[in-house]
Amino acid sequence: MKIGVFDHMDRGNTPLDRFFEDRLRLVEAYDRNGFYGYHVAEHHATPLGVAPSPGVWMAAIAQRTKTLRFGPLVYLLPLYHPIKLLEEICMLDHMSGGRLMLGVGRGISPIELRYYGLDPAKTPEIFAETLEVLLRGMASETLNFEGKHFQYRDVPMEMAPLQRPHPPLWYGLGRVEAVPWAVERKVNIVGNLAGPPMLAITDAYRVAWREAGHDPADLPLMGTGRHVVVAETDKEALEIARTGYGKWRESFLKLWLKHNIMPVMHAVFPETFEEAEAQGRAVAGTPEKVRAFLQRSIDDCGLNYMLARFAFGDMERDACLQSIDLFTKHVMPHLREANRSV
Repeated sequence: MKIGVFDHMDRGNTPLDRFFEDRLRLVEAYDRNGFYGYHVAEHHATPLGVAPSPGVWMAAIAQRTKTLRFGPLVYLLPLYHPIKLLEEICMLDHMSGGRLMLGVGRGISPIELRYYGLDPAKTPEIFAETLEVLLRGMASETLNFEGKHFQYRDVPMEMAPLQRPHPPLWYGLGRVEAVPWAVERKVNIVGNLAGPPMLAITDAYRVAWREAGHDPADLPLMGTGRHVVVAETDKEALEIARTGYGKWRESFLKLWLKHNIMPVMHAVFPETFEEAEAQGRAVAGTPEKVRAFLQRSIDDCGLNYMLARFAFGDMERDACLQSIDLFTKHVMPHLREANRSV
């Protein structure tokens, strides 16, 4: 069992210069306290994500951490020129000593894609071609590719990643139907689901992995994210979580409401933190409460990876640091010990 962190980098009430420095302090805390990985979202034209250039953000992280793995969850591949992104990935992998985790996706928000002049109906095929170019380019000295959207002939690949043939792949997955694609490429997956829907995905992944003849010991990580606030009392934790969650959800829905549409079902979060907690998608409380809640999530969803959102909305840095400290001391060791064989 590994424990990681997911961060939307959603804008709170602080100026951006202070916001970025506060977040880097949190990332340093994740590194110092032995978290496995840090995943950052890519969003555009919305307060949900003020790291729209994740490569810039990750370059700073590479310099402020020593052992923490990190990566986008995800790079929105249709927005990038494949060779330019390939070079960026290679740089980040070397700058971090081989700690980059390569999250890829086509983008969940058609609104953001249209802002970039893209037709959302065409982005799946652009995504597929871009990913193929990236994987070919990182594994060879010369790139050749002939596709509908991209064509390359005898392009020298001066850059190669430190992790060979490429950094580990990550993907946000919310449908059982997508499992064969992930298994074929040995992709680590993260979902927003809870309970039986997520368990159906992880069960299907294990079955497909076994049927493909892969060693169970090499099973990729399968995780899900939860809003997490830990405090000395349930009351204190809930007070912090309520306001932070409200601001986060407001940012989450801003573009969708502006355009009078709703996000896909597995991405819809309830109106209040208490409702999210009742759905198994968030928790606020003492270390004992949080530990029991997350263990249920692990069991109910068949996970071998758990991601926490410690900072969201307008939560202050000190409250986040307190939550991280309590989690690290009183929750994480128990989860690791109780799930050693997962």
